[in-house]
Amino acid sequence: RRAQAVCIPAVHLHMTAATMQASQKDFEKAQEQLKLLKKDPGNETKLKLYALFKQATEGPCNSPKPGMLDFVKKAKWDAWNSLGNLSQDNAKQKYTELVSSLVSAESAGQKKDAPPEEGRHDGYETIIVTTKNKITKIMFNRPDKKNAINRKMYREIIQALEEAGKDDSTIAVITGNGDYYSSGNDLSNFTDVQPNEMEKMAKDGAVLLKEFVGQFIDFPKPLIAVVNGPAIGICVTVLALCDIVYASDSATFHSPFSQLGQSPEGCSSYLFPKIMGLAKASEMLLFNKKLTAAEACAQGLVTEVFPERSFQTEVWARLEAYASLPKNSLALSKQLLRSVEKEKLHAVNSKECEVLQERWLSDECVNAIVSFFQKKSKL
Repeated sequence: RRAQAVCIPAVHLHMTAATMQASQKDFEKAQEQLKLLKKDPGNETKLKLYALFKQATEGPCNSPKPGMLDFVKKAKWDAWNSLGNLSQDNAKQKYTELVSSLVSAESAGQKKDAPPEEGRHDGYETIIVTTKNKITKIMFNRPDKKNAINRKMYREIIQALEEAGKDDSTIAVITGNGDYYSSGNDLSNFTDVQPNEMEKMAKDGAVLLKEFVGQFIDFPKPLIAVVNGPAIGICVTVLALCDIVYASDSATFHSPFSQLGQSPEGCSSYLFPKIMGLAKASEMLLFNKKLTAAEACAQGLVTEVFPERSFQTEVWARLEAYASLPKNSLALSKQLLRSVEKEKLHAVNSKECEVLQERWLSDECVNAIVSFFQKKSKL
């Protein structure tokens, strides 16, 4: 059989080589431009970018298909696999074009007057509430006070949870602004009270706390805590009422109730022994043991721990994937999981608040708080 000669002009070879070189250079430049984007392009676009990048650098999808329940990895795998046998050069070109379109769109958008933060809810002073990508985020926003919860913040969190339970979001997320998740009760709630107002303070405080914890018990949608740093007191105990708790490896968990002459709240007297066993719960609730994120995860209080450097990126990618799931299915499934014990939890909450009201009026509690402030002032 006669071999058929294929004639490729030399000029075409030179042009191809130059184009490939330019394509690689543009591809690398696009990667740098992507890092500078300020606006989140959204999950669908991010999946396209991921798929094109993998195709451009590794070729067609070559990894095993993840399990159905690993939502994030499965979404990435599907996006990459959908590119089939697209050549690496074409993938680089498409990646470069997509990034270029994102840069152009953002530049055009910056010329317009934009709101201070997309989806931000007005009317809050101690927290920041935003709704975006079907997620309502409630962020403790007293970073100069380590996000300590004062009376106003209690009321605003109650309001935010009530609104988030009724809005169009699929899930709600609670997190902290700054280095701390929350240092718990702002002890000025107690020190700013005159002696003749103590009984009223204790009664009003118990009513407010009962309503606060009740919002967590009754919250109708998946509620996720994103613990970005140290967590103390009430913000630790209500974690057991959240559906998922993700923590940075810099987070710690401390409930120093007896140290302050007080007693457990947030249904922790019931849920902590159920989650971690009586002995471990007693160490924490009776003897003030502070847990690392790894220890809290091992004992079941925390769902998963992430490295601090990648915490926000990894967690929010996962949350956005969760938020894309069918909203009503999630809400109904949560009700099935939680409804069995709802009545019990409300009873526990009532009893804990009743005991706390008595503790706040005791000399032991007052002396413990005074001692705490005296030690703090010497530091």
